[in-house]
Amino acid sequence: MPPALGRLATALSELRSALGAVSYPLVLPSAEEARRVGGSLRSQLDDYLLPRLARLDAPLLVVVGGSTGAGKSTLVNSLVQAPVSTAGVLRPTTRSPVLVANPADLTWFGRGGLLPGLVRTGEQSTDPNVLQVIAAPSIGPGVALLDAPDIDSVVDQNRKLAAQLLAAADLWLFVTTAARYADAVPWELLTTARLRGTVISLVLDRVPAEAAADIAAHLGEMLTERDLGSAPLFVIPETGLDSNGMLPEAAVGSMRQWFAQLSSDANARSAVVRQTLDGALGALSPALHGLAEAADEQLSTAQALDERVAAAYRSARRTTEEGLQDGRLLRGEVLARWQEFIGTGEFLRSLESRVGHMRDRLLAALSGRPAPGRNLQVAMESQLVTLLRGVSADAAEQAYAAWQSHPAGAALLEPALQKADPELAQRADRLVRDWQQWVLDLVRREAADKRTVARGAAYAVNGAGLAVMIAVFTTTAFIPTGLEVAAGAGTAVAAQKVLEAVFGDQAIRTLATRARTELLSRVDDLLAAEAARFTERTATVRLEAEPGTLLRRVGTEVEAARKELALTGPGQ
Repeated sequence: MPPALGRLATALSELRSALGAVSYPLVLPSAEEARRVGGSLRSQLDDYLLPRLARLDAPLLVVVGGSTGAGKSTLVNSLVQAPVSTAGVLRPTTRSPVLVANPADLTWFGRGGLLPGLVRTGEQSTDPNVLQVIAAPSIGPGVALLDAPDIDSVVDQNRKLAAQLLAAADLWLFVTTAARYADAVPWELLTTARLRGTVISLVLDRVPAEAAADIAAHLGEMLTERDLGSAPLFVIPETGLDSNGMLPEAAVGSMRQWFAQLSSDANARSAVVRQTLDGALGALSPALHGLAEAADEQLSTAQALDERVAAAYRSARRTTEEGLQDGRLLRGEVLARWQEFIGTGEFLRSLESRVGHMRDRLLAALSGRPAPGRNLQVAMESQLVTLLRGVSADAAEQAYAAWQSHPAGAALLEPALQKADPELAQRADRLVRDWQQWVLDLVRREAADKRTVARGAAYAVNGAGLAVMIAVFTTTAFIPTGLEVAAGAGTAVAAQKVLEAVFGDQAIRTLATRARTELLSRVDDLLAAEAARFTERTATVRLEAEPGTLLRRVGTEVEAARKELALTGPGQ
């Protein structure tokens, strides 16, 4: 294999892999067309480009296509002088496509080089996934005819199969009639074929003698307008069929002679193959550019949807942080339980002059009355869990509404996403309890060399830990604001003074900061898990590493290899 041919084959294989790796899961205007085009390109690579590139000298495949009732099967039978393809008046004719080749070429077509997805058979079949391969000595070697389903069939599978077969053709023999040659569907396919570089010949069937000149002239003008003026045109007059249901020799003789010349001229066949192959390869670049843009839109849309979710949960995080700063968590049950725990009124009256005495009172109270400490811990837990459940519920609603306003996002939603995860309450409970234990462990480690705390043993540690938690429920620097004063700023100052007395001024600030940072880190994890319920739905798009860039790169490599090979260049 020439090096340039090998490089092109490698580039096409990489393209095949790239097309299979890129999906378009989000509901966007470009997605459906991208999926269709991507699927068509993969089919063409498998059905035609890769096998044809591997065997440029393989027999020429002529696909006979056309509109419903155009007479394709009758034409094929007449050309090979045998009833190889069933013709009928009932529409649609649902049957397998029929390939007719010289016996010498059956090995190539029978083993599934071209159109490998179709099962080969030598028998008549009605299965559209089966390709009937029939030997006909009347066809010269090097040329095969494939009778395809109607391009405008009312059966969707027939239309798709017709398009697949036409994409695998070295040459289109396009059959239309005097009554239908101006229909839109055939011209759309002919335009596609021209853009793809496929070699085309046309058959104008059932032409009344009195209108033959006018119709042929008009059709010629239409072909010229669409840059198809050089395509060979065969005109079959309106005529009766013989006893075998075939066209008379006078009607098809010129066409049979044309095929005989192709059969006998290897260079002519090679020129057709190379022109069609080069055109199909050249058409890949603009198609891939469109797919790359669609892939880029998928990625940018996924990122935009993810950002809407991230914004909702960032707001939840800010609300949580504000709740730890503005003193709101010190209200109600927490304040009552702290006062119960420490004896707030007497404690505050004696605070400035009797810190040492109050510290001893605290330690004594802790040693003798553990229950109030537990009540305080439960109250703080309840306040935090309520806050986390509230912000999570709000974030879920905001994210849901943000996605609902975008077509791609709305298609990904389900009702359960409008609320927080049903297990959120349990996970929030566990988060707060684990954090409280973490704080107690931190205090225990930091107080290991503090004899005052050590003297109170576990109760002293618990009391100091609860005071750290109380401190976290207000601003980091413990500076009371008007709102905090209203919520019981003295409580926070009391906690601060107790902790300063036990640990020292700087140490308590460090402890409170560490405890606060740890709590917010755990909250971040909780909210990230909640946000993931949304973002996991866009993960398919985000997991594809720059799909648009991948398609452009592979497309560039294919185009460079195509130009290097120069299939239609001088000397070819």
